[in-house]
Amino acid sequence: MGFILSVIFGFLPMLVFAFIVYWFDRFEKEPRHLLGGAFVWGAVIAAGFAFFINTLLGAGIFILTGSELIAEQTTGSVIAPIIEEILKGLAVLIVFYFYRKEFDSILDGIVYAGITALGFAATENTYYIYNYGYLESGYTGLLTLVFIRVVLVGWQHPFYTAFFGIGLALARLSPQWSKRIVYSTAGLLVSIVLHSIHNSIPALIPGVAGIVLGTLFDWTGWLGLGIFILYVIYHEKRLIQQELKEEVQLGIISSEQYQKSFSNIARIKAFFNHVGKPTFRTISHFYQLCAELAHKKHQLRRMGDEGGNLKIITQLRSELAELSPLVN
Repeated sequence: MGFILSVIFGFLPMLVFAFIVYWFDRFEKEPRHLLGGAFVWGAVIAAGFAFFINTLLGAGIFILTGSELIAEQTTGSVIAPIIEEILKGLAVLIVFYFYRKEFDSILDGIVYAGITALGFAATENTYYIYNYGYLESGYTGLLTLVFIRVVLVGWQHPFYTAFFGIGLALARLSPQWSKRIVYSTAGLLVSIVLHSIHNSIPALIPGVAGIVLGTLFDWTGWLGLGIFILYVIYHEKRLIQQELKEEVQLGIISSEQYQKSFSNIARIKAFFNHVGKPTFRTISHFYQLCAELAHKKHQLRRMGDEGGNLKIITQLRSELAELSPLVN
């Protein structure tokens, strides 16, 4: 029973957090199969290989130094941040490389990185809750570890990995190869450094003071990233507002549809008016296409055709013109 509860408390909160991340992607939802794959990658591949590599390298350091303390601190502060951020980042890199047309904005980078990291956190949380909570102190220990892993440090992994996602998104929107390398490398380094700082605080400042400082560090970072995400959402709204003016002039969408395309409140009202009706999916798809078109037009101006932007824009306009009379 202890193991089952550990799995439930390890995975369920992270799935809820993943839904929150998905919800923040207001205008252009990412494909669910890619997000599901990212979560599974984090939970199985990244977490599994990280455990194996961290353990192996930690054992190697212990053999070289003969000190368990040095092995633990080196693994926590140096090895784990590097290995874990690279393994989590690989999922985002795969989407970036193989599904480039779905990787349109900074928010997309944050979403893919966050979902992957939450999968990783789910497996890691299960391990900690069961081994260091239930097995050591029974159900009291289990609940204590749930509080620590979910409440105190629940968003730690998405926070770190988000910066690699941001770096890849900036690289995605940069036409210069030198800047692409700089952005993606810088994003990964920031992820590793933040992860390392979090892991190092308890070792450098033991006891309650270290817990307090670590919690302040984590929550300050999460708050800062949250504010940045709100800015990114606002910027995406402005991008849609700017890019779709032409579609109104061309008669592809109406002025009312244009206003709803970048207004969350107006779109939510439209969705509620059609809940349970056959038109609900049509409306949802229509405004998804609006956001996609805005991003593709923006990419065309910044990056050129990229081997398909013009064709995609033509297809999106055709679909919108066909659906527009059905959406009110």
